[in-house]
Amino acid sequence: MSVITAQRKADPEVVQQPRGRARFWDREAPLAYLFMVPGLVILLLFMAYPFLLGIYLSMTDKMVGFADYSFVGFENFQLLLRDQIFRRTVANTLIYSFITVPFKLFLGLGLALVLNQTFHFSRFIRAGLLLPFIVPTAISSLAWLMLFDSVLSPISWVLKSWGLIQSNINFLGDRWNAIASVCVANIWRGLPFFAISILAGLQAVSPELHEAAALDGANAFQRFRAVTLPTIRTILLISTLFSIIFTFSDFQLIYVLTKGGPASSTHIFGTYAYQMMSFSALGQAAAVALSMFPFLALFAAILLRYIRADD
Repeated sequence: MSVITAQRKADPEVVQQPRGRARFWDREAPLAYLFMVPGLVILLLFMAYPFLLGIYLSMTDKMVGFADYSFVGFENFQLLLRDQIFRRTVANTLIYSFITVPFKLFLGLGLALVLNQTFHFSRFIRAGLLLPFIVPTAISSLAWLMLFDSVLSPISWVLKSWGLIQSNINFLGDRWNAIASVCVANIWRGLPFFAISILAGLQAVSPELHEAAALDGANAFQRFRAVTLPTIRTILLISTLFSIIFTFSDFQLIYVLTKGGPASSTHIFGTYAYQMMSFSALGQAAAVALSMFPFLALFAAILLRYIRADD
C-alpha cells in the first residue's frame, strides 16, 4: 500500500522593489512636494520676482532709457507724501473701491438669489451673465466711452427727449461726474464675478435646511438670514477680498475712459504709476504702485480674520 504525501505548493515569487524607491513612492509627503515644484517655479518667476524687483526699483532713481541709477532709499516715498496728486490718487482709489465693491456685493447677491430659482431660459441667462467678463476690458471700456461722450451720448439724448435735462451731461469732464461714470462702468463689469461666485455657494445650500426652518415657522427673510447667509458667508468674504484687490489694481477701464483726468481727478494707483513711468520716472512709478500694498494687506488681514473665525 503506497502512501501519498501532499506536497506544499510553492509560494509565488514575490517581486521586491528597491527599498529606496518603494519608500519614496509610497509616502505622500515627498510626492506632494514634487508636484508643487512647477507651481512654485511659476510663482517665483511671475509673482515673487516682479514684486521684489518693484521694491528694489522703488528705492532707486531709475529712469526709463538710462542705464545709470543710484540707490536713494525711501526718498521716493517721501516725495509722494508731499505730492498733491498722489494724495488725491489715494482718496480716489478709496472712493472708487468703497463705492463699487458694496454695490457689486449687494447687487450680485440679489442677482444670484434670482438666478438660483428655476424658470424658463435660466441656463441661457446664467451664461449671458458672463458677458461682461468674456468681453475684453478695453473693448467694453470703449463702449462705455461712447455712452459717456459729451456730445453723442445716447444717455443725454434720451434724458433730453424726456424733458429731464436741457443740455448734454458732461460725464467725463467734471470730477464727480467722471468718478460716478467710472464707478458705474466698474460695477457693470464686476457684477458677474459676485453673482456667479455667490450662485455657486447657493447651489450648495441644502434644501432640507430650508424645509426644516419653514416647518418651524420661519418666513423667507428669516430663512435667508438664519440658513442661507451663514452658509455662504465665507464665499461672500472671499469674493469681497478678491474684488477689493481687482478694484485697487484696476487700470484699463479708467485709462480708456479718463486717463486719470480731468485734472488728475480720477487717478488711481495703476493709472498714476503708469503716468509716472511715461515721464521716465521708473523708480517713482514703482513707489506709487507699491503704495497700494499696505492698504491691500490691511483689508486682507481683516477679511481673512473673519474667514478663519467661520472655520
